[in-house]
Amino acid sequence: MVYAVVVAWLVLAAIVVLTWGRLDTDRGWRGLVLALTLGLSLLHQLLFSTVTEDALVSFRYAQNIADGNGPVFNPGERVEGYTNFFWLVLIALPRAAFGADVETAAVVFGVVAVLGCVLLAYFVVNRIAAAAVPAGAEPRPAIGVAAAVLTAAAGGLAVYGPSGSEVPLFVLLILAVGYSLVARRPVVAGVLVAFAVMTSPQGLVIAVLGGLWLVGAAVRKKHSWWAPVGYLLGALVFLIPRLAWRLTFYHHYLPAPLAARLGGSVGSQVAIGWPYLSGFALAHQGFLLLGLVAAVALLLRRANGVALEARALIWLLFATAAGLAASAVLAGGDPGPSWRLLAPVPPLLAVGSVAAYGVLTADVEGKPSPGPRAWPAATRLVPVTACGLAGIAVLVSVFSPEMLDRVRDWRAHGTELAEIGGWLGEYLPPGSVVSAAAPGALAAHGGQLLIVDVLGRTDDHIAREGRHDGGVATDYDYVVNGRRPTVAVPADGGYADRQRCTIDPVYAGKYEVATFRRVGTPFWVSVYPRTEQAETVVSDLDKGPDFRYVPCPS
Repeated sequence: MVYAVVVAWLVLAAIVVLTWGRLDTDRGWRGLVLALTLGLSLLHQLLFSTVTEDALVSFRYAQNIADGNGPVFNPGERVEGYTNFFWLVLIALPRAAFGADVETAAVVFGVVAVLGCVLLAYFVVNRIAAAAVPAGAEPRPAIGVAAAVLTAAAGGLAVYGPSGSEVPLFVLLILAVGYSLVARRPVVAGVLVAFAVMTSPQGLVIAVLGGLWLVGAAVRKKHSWWAPVGYLLGALVFLIPRLAWRLTFYHHYLPAPLAARLGGSVGSQVAIGWPYLSGFALAHQGFLLLGLVAAVALLLRRANGVALEARALIWLLFATAAGLAASAVLAGGDPGPSWRLLAPVPPLLAVGSVAAYGVLTADVEGKPSPGPRAWPAATRLVPVTACGLAGIAVLVSVFSPEMLDRVRDWRAHGTELAEIGGWLGEYLPPGSVVSAAAPGALAAHGGQLLIVDVLGRTDDHIAREGRHDGGVATDYDYVVNGRRPTVAVPADGGYADRQRCTIDPVYAGKYEVATFRRVGTPFWVSVYPRTEQAETVVSDLDKGPDFRYVPCPS
């Protein structure tokens, strides 16, 4: 699959460079190149094709919604263990309406959303560039192709496209907000902003910046004051009922995952978040350099009246990328691979940078000076630069240790935890309580088990009252003595390569170690049954044909 992605990029790059002169005028060639770009995006996504732990938590919520149990992780426990309400509703609908599998629906929606991002990058760039074209000049839609190619090569989008998570939808909504603003549809932008906020807490960044952008446009008399008012009303008509329902159903303003993550000091969050941002910057130097060059060029070249609004929207895209980066640092980063919280940044930089080129060259061509004679040579650099940076992005996604290799490990661990969850779900009595650090993977095949997340993402007490350290919340005394799980699963990374007979100190005294060998493999699983139930639990679990109990040496 790696070779298929690289070959697809080489073919696309060759066609884009060779046909660049035709793409402005020949719609057929543009359509072919866009279709090939979508093909590259699809192959890039299939290279990773891994469902995430967070997505598995969402699937359990969505399945309970569709099955009539309400938006809960464990039936009867009203805990808002998600931050992506709009995504939950979307992936629950196919199951509720047609009985479709939630995971399949989520993966399909995610892949389609990434393809939508590629197409929307093309349309947003061309719409911004067209807004800066002087009267009588011809638009140049080829530059939108460059943005589409760069977006298709963005590694974060490719990783999270088939992950079942809300990331692709969130990026699509951000780009859609930008398109609505340049199309002068503030009410539509407000509605889309509401959906973005209900998809990810980071949506607040684009919500605030979009509102400020419209206020600034109204001050400059580029919009009437009804534009920011309409934007605000379009957002509040969805956000106010959502907030009222949250308070009524869950009795909290903040979801548990946010409370668990943000309960520590700002200093500790930044200390974790800054290396997260630094690692992202190191792997995405091409996109960052492209954005920096575009920003400097915009600052150095003065605008005419026609291009002012187009330039302002480009600055909004750059400001949104910066705001999302700042929010990721303040949140303390994210434990998943490929910088999930920063996945929207490369597409935003790509769209903003290519749009800046379109605006700057339109500005030059609108002036009666000898300057335009120098621009054809620069124009020929556009496809070469875009395809070159796209190639670098593809290679980074393949060779960066934070991307393909870590995603493969992630996939293996998730598969192993799902097997463990299926084993526990089949052989423990229904309603048994299991504590774990990876609740989504265990719940994927855990049937009627009640899963306690020891990191508080699906438990209100731990999230809000627990000890916050290193970006997570814990309260093992509450877990052991309050929730009293039948079995604790200490590992969040799947199987071990050897028998492990030592018990985690937080469970010592109330729990024992029971080790099982995965039949036909060299792998082991350690679980902690509660002491007074240990004999019965071990006997039940040993009935499974795939796991064989092996006592620890005396």
